Amino acid sequence: MKSQKGITLISLTVYVIVMAVVIGVVAIISTFFYSNMSDSTQDLNPITEYTKFNSFFTDEVNHSNIKVLECGTTEEGQNYIVFDNGVQYTFVPENHGIYRNQVKIARGVDNCTFTKDTKNGKDVVEVLFEAGSRVREMTYTLKK
Repeated sequence: MKSQKGITLISLTVYVIVMAVVIGVVAIISTFFYSNMSDSTQDLNPITEYTKFNSFFTDEVNHSNIKVLECGTTEEGQNYIVFDNGVQYTFVPENHGIYRNQVKIARGVDNCTFTKDTKNGKDVVEVLFEAGSRVREMTYTLKK
């Protein structure tokens, strides 16, 4: 008698069908996962974006002897402020983001303007922050 080694055509067909079903199930699950991930990344909370920006900016203006070197708007409509420690905050309206130097710290922002002023003999920075239906006007007093 010959020894019966190997697999039959029927068992090979069963393996292929089972593998196709497993791959199909994994593909469906991963499609749902990635579509839900893109939905969750599009939902922005304006309060969260304001809080992120405010924490960075508050930390910046609370350094002692910090001074504003330049504050204004570029020809492209980007509003910016530059401090003497080399840090620059820029609002880029094309992608609705606020950048600290080259790092995006807030997204989904509709408008952000920086204004330098002097009140009661102290240098202050006024910031108008608009995201969604939220509008915040903040005044930061620079430490001397």
